Amino acid sequence: MATYTYKALTKRGMIVRNRVEAPTKQSLIKLLKSNEMLPISVTKIPYGGSKVKRKQKRNVSNIDDMMKNLNTTKINVGEKKSSYQKLRSYFTKQQKITSRDIVVFTQNFYLLKKANFNNIHALRTIIDSTENYIFREILEDILAGVEEGEYIYTTMEYYSDVFPYIYINMVKVGELSGSLTTSLEQAVTYLEETDALNRKLKSILVPNIIQFVLLLVMLFVGTLVAIPAIQNVYDEIGTSDTLPAVTLWFQKFLDKLIEFWYIPVLIILGIVGVIVFYVHTPKGKYNYHYFKYKAPIFGELIFALDFSRLMRAMLLNLENGMRIQESLEVSKNVVKNYVMLSMIETAINNILVGSSWIEPFEQSGLTTPMQTEMLKIGMQTDLTEMIRKLVEYMQIDIDNIMNKIMKALPQVVYIIVGVVLVFFVLVVLVPCVQLYMGNFLFPAYL
Repeated sequence: MATYTYKALTKRGMIVRNRVEAPTKQSLIKLLKSNEMLPISVTKIPYGGSKVKRKQKRNVSNIDDMMKNLNTTKINVGEKKSSYQKLRSYFTKQQKITSRDIVVFTQNFYLLKKANFNNIHALRTIIDSTENYIFREILEDILAGVEEGEYIYTTMEYYSDVFPYIYINMVKVGELSGSLTTSLEQAVTYLEETDALNRKLKSILVPNIIQFVLLLVMLFVGTLVAIPAIQNVYDEIGTSDTLPAVTLWFQKFLDKLIEFWYIPVLIILGIVGVIVFYVHTPKGKYNYHYFKYKAPIFGELIFALDFSRLMRAMLLNLENGMRIQESLEVSKNVVKNYVMLSMIETAINNILVGSSWIEPFEQSGLTTPMQTEMLKIGMQTDLTEMIRKLVEYMQIDIDNIMNKIMKALPQVVYIIVGVVLVFFVLVVLVPCVQLYMGNFLFPAYL
């Protein structure tokens, strides 16, 4: 259990302070009130007495005005913990919230909703089985909000550092459209696909990045240590041979780089600063988001994922009786890219003036003719059914794009590593081989 300090007003008008253990802040407040006390403040103490402040919970505030009072000495301070229990409690409270925690929560929540549990009952059931201490506190906060009549997503927005932006807005779309169960199913799929994609990318990138870094280290160390040693051997023998031109050039380059290291550092910092400042301007952010859609290798995949999420959200809303305009208004929350948002806003404006809402997507040059043609056919027949087919088609398209990336990415990485390896051979290994073979001895002898 967590440790709390509280300040409360007794029935006799005295202010008392105490330190107790309780399962949650809410349960301690209820306990104080049941003893006819007026809680003034309740503060959680991190284990070990750390004074680092945690972000205050969204749905739990310090109580200033509540009913009045009673005897504080009846509060049970709990049994004394053993050293092992304290150590275990400490490490439990230091747990980080992982993507796996969110996936398990979403899967369980989806299954319980599918079994016709209401939100409060489902959240209470999940909280009881949640092992991560910090995540359990967040879920308790969400439960407190739901019990007060709030939406689930409103509390999740407060914990945006835990729940991904897209995830929160998927839940938001589900709650506002009355299809939370379906939205949770999509969220599970999104989290699992994202996790699978990240694992694939890591399996390709991490080994090659490590190899690339090691080659760079060997290149720099070899140039700074091995090359001067070889040059000393040449000088002692008295040979007229010299090191390869590329080796001498790179050695001089490194010497200058070490001597004037602050110049490239300032240049890099300046470039990074200018880019960051530009990206934080409205125009810069729009251009950066457009570049993400047009970037080589990953651009096509990023746009396909965003457009697929938008269509899935629209399908949810249309199935629940929303009009196209309302569906676009709610569904735009599932994307964060400014380019996509501008297309959605233009589509909404087109509806207001009686034009085609599909036109902005078609004119952007980012959607494929197949995608826009399916939407046009849907407007003439059954839009909901056609969007359902479009979502299925796009899932196949996304799988194909990912397969192409998985084939192309290793080749790009191998080319970069290969160039560095060739340069390493020319700069470091060639002089080492010459020294080992003794080629320089002939000119020295003559």
